[in-house]
Amino acid sequence: MELSDYLRILRRNWITITACSLVGLAIAAAASIAIKPTYTAQTKLFVAIQNSGSISDLQQGNTFSQARVQSYVETVGTPAVLQPAIDSLGLDISPAELGRRVKASSDSNTVIVSISASDSSPVQAAAVAQAVGDSLVATIDKIESPAKGGASPVKLSVVTPATAPTEPSAPNTRLNFILGAMIGLLVGVGLSILRATLDTKVRGESDLRRVTTAPLLGGISFDSDATKKPLLTQAPSQSPRAESFRQIRTNLQFAHVSNESKSVLVTSSLPGEGKTTTATNIAIAIAQSGQSVVLVDADLRRPRVDDYLGLERNAGLTTALVGSADVNDLLQHWGDDELYVLTSGQVPPNPSELLGSDSMRQLILRLESAFDAVIIDAPPLLPVTDAAVLAQRVGGVVLVTGSSRVRVQDLQKSLAALSMVDAALLGVVLNLLPVKGPDAYAYSYYSYESKSGRSLDAVPSPFRGGAKRLPETDLDFDSLVYPNRPPTRGRNSR
Repeated sequence: MELSDYLRILRRNWITITACSLVGLAIAAAASIAIKPTYTAQTKLFVAIQNSGSISDLQQGNTFSQARVQSYVETVGTPAVLQPAIDSLGLDISPAELGRRVKASSDSNTVIVSISASDSSPVQAAAVAQAVGDSLVATIDKIESPAKGGASPVKLSVVTPATAPTEPSAPNTRLNFILGAMIGLLVGVGLSILRATLDTKVRGESDLRRVTTAPLLGGISFDSDATKKPLLTQAPSQSPRAESFRQIRTNLQFAHVSNESKSVLVTSSLPGEGKTTTATNIAIAIAQSGQSVVLVDADLRRPRVDDYLGLERNAGLTTALVGSADVNDLLQHWGDDELYVLTSGQVPPNPSELLGSDSMRQLILRLESAFDAVIIDAPPLLPVTDAAVLAQRVGGVVLVTGSSRVRVQDLQKSLAALSMVDAALLGVVLNLLPVKGPDAYAYSYYSYESKSGRSLDAVPSPFRGGAKRLPETDLDFDSLVYPNRPPTRGRNSR
């Protein structure tokens, strides 16, 4: 993966990363509160050679004292030093226990010995450090004294007496918070990368490009109001949702410009990706541009177009395919533009056979001759074969892909199914995209809030008063296809 891929993963999973960082901080805070405060006091001793000779003698003595300092540091942890300190303080502990609380050190090229002691009481810590320092002075004086008597050549002097500390040395709350946040951050990043590695869902354009190079006709952001108001006419004219469908309409016209056929099949990989609402709104958008459009509900298993548009479903596509009625008598006009709808009709027991029949092919040809555009809503590709069969009868296919609704493997299977029947894939529409984040597609430029203050309910809608009835003389389908035949009076029902 490239750097941009990792940045996209971090943006997608920022909530997880933030949550892990906060958990790390909470654990650090709990640990800091749970740990009993510890105070550390320190005393420093100077090692000197008792020699008042020449400069050469002083240099040799200094070298000698530096060599002896490390030995004195090691002597601090011996019972010879610790036991006298225990006795002077009246402590009820062993030298080994005291040794775990006392540490000695020295800097290189110096003759300074530092002794530190830790305790839950700052006063006790200072007392222990001072007692151990005094005990070391006495012990070294005794050890370094000549066997035949006389003064010791080495003298240790306390240069920094131990004092009671004002702040605890442990726990280091600031350090704990920093470590907790860093560890939580690393855990969050690791989980995000692992999740992205195991995640096979198509969430945005970047995931789509890993599967196919087909043109992206447009993206539709998720809108919570779309469930109750799915139609383009129910959205403000300058809303991002309306602009998205206009963009798809424009891109679809360019993608379809070299094709003589006027029919476009709209399908998806799985149910629930929004293919029916996309097909319906594409048809509405094309009709709003001044073209004549017919929307055909060819989803003969779960028809939904009639529900969205408020039309009659009992007589429709299946009625025409079985020859029970002429298609001109089944078309229903909708809205104020030149949009006509052919609903599904009764659900048949053999949808695939009907959609793959010669009657369906002839019907599509008749519709293409009479309208500027034919939009066909088909079933999903993977559950049934209806869409693949019907894809051979149309000029092009638009594949709707729902963000986070379909896996990469499913999308690959859908593309393979279309390729197997030599279907012309015009492009892909990404639906249900997040409004913000790395996978967002649509960007609003104009404010779509009504300046007049009117709510959406005040905007005229085809649902109010029902779909308009097509006048008998508005469309004579047979006269368009068969100019020499006497006109037939159209019959449209709601």
